Order: sequence, then structure tokens, then C-alpha cells
Amino acid sequence: MLVSASALALAQEPAPDALIRRLSEEVLAAMRADPELRAGNPAKIGPFVDQKILPHFDLVRATQIAMGLSWRSATPEQREELTREFSALLVRTYTAAVANSRDSEVTVIPLRVRPSDTEVTVRSQVKRPGEQPVSFEYEMEKTSTGWKVYDLRIEGISLMSTYRTAFAEEVRNNGVEGLIRTLSGKNGHGNGNRNASATGTGKAAIRP
Repeated sequence: MLVSASALALAQEPAPDALIRRLSEEVLAAMRADPELRAGNPAKIGPFVDQKILPHFDLVRATQIAMGLSWRSATPEQREELTREFSALLVRTYTAAVANSRDSEVTVIPLRVRPSDTEVTVRSQVKRPGEQPVSFEYEMEKTSTGWKVYDLRIEGISLMSTYRTAFAEEVRNNGVEGLIRTLSGKNGHGNGNRNASATGTGKAAIRP
């Protein structure tokens, strides 16, 4: 019975392109319905992103991609901290993106998914009045809990690879602990003030 229930749950999971389309529609609908979201209030958008968008990310894999070879040198405890801090960084990144999405139109290109597919790329375009469309490509993988995003390319540029450059520089200068301190400080978790002079180089490079 448990196996049957699990199979039924997986069968009811939306296809990857349908998931991205639904998320896009929910974000735009929320923007239209909530004046504070529409005004770009970070205190309102941040929790919205955390609750509605990030659960559809494979945060461990995304962090691993952003860390590159430095992931191998991190201890299990450091990997856990890095994933937590990187998740908070993504919340702030998407908070800015959602704030700029008002008056946007999103078109998700239909995708043919074979039953054997475990990784796919979902393509979409975001257009705002008077501007050229911007292409978004979601790299997704099939997991035991449904399709998850592990990277995002905007106009062909990988978000996780962009972070990897800044993270690698910070690790070279100050080690994995230095990167954790820098991320923690930028996320407002209070630990970034320790040895702040030692992490100045990375702070300048890591965005937002």
C-alpha cells in the first residue's frame, strides 16, 4: 500500500515545465493582489520567496555547484552551514528579482519529458513593457519529492557559476570558514562581523 501511495504521489507531481509555469503565475498573481509585494517591500517578498519558491530548489546541489572544488574541502558541518547561508542568499537574490517582476509577462516554452528523463532544461521568457524579452533557463532534476531546480541561467549565464567565481576567491583568501562568515554577515545572521578585516575581499565580490 505504501509503494502504491508513493507511486500515485509521484504520478500526480506536475511536469517540470508545468511547475515553472504554475510558479510564475502564482508570483505574478501575488504581485497583483498584494500592494506591498507590488511595491517591492523586502520584508514581505523575502518570506514569500522562502515559502513559495525555494522549496522547489535542490539547495544542497545548488550550493555544491556554487562552491565548485571547494565543496570537497568542507566538513559535513561546514557543508550544512554553507547550504543554509547560500539558501538565505538565494532568498535575497530572488527577492530583488520578484520586486522587478511587476508588470511582467512570462512565457514558458512547452517541454517534452520522457519517462526516463531525470534532468531537463525548462526555458522561459520574461517580458516587461517597452523592453526586450529576457531568457530564463531552469536546470531541473527529478527527485523523490518531485522536480527541483538546481541552477538558473539568465541570458545564458549560470547563476550558480557566477557565485562560484566569488566563492572561490573568498575560499582562496580566507578558507571555507571565511566564506561562511562573509555569507553570514551579508545575510544578517551576525557572524559576519568576526574577523571582518579578513573577509573584506570576498564581501566586495559576493552579490547581492
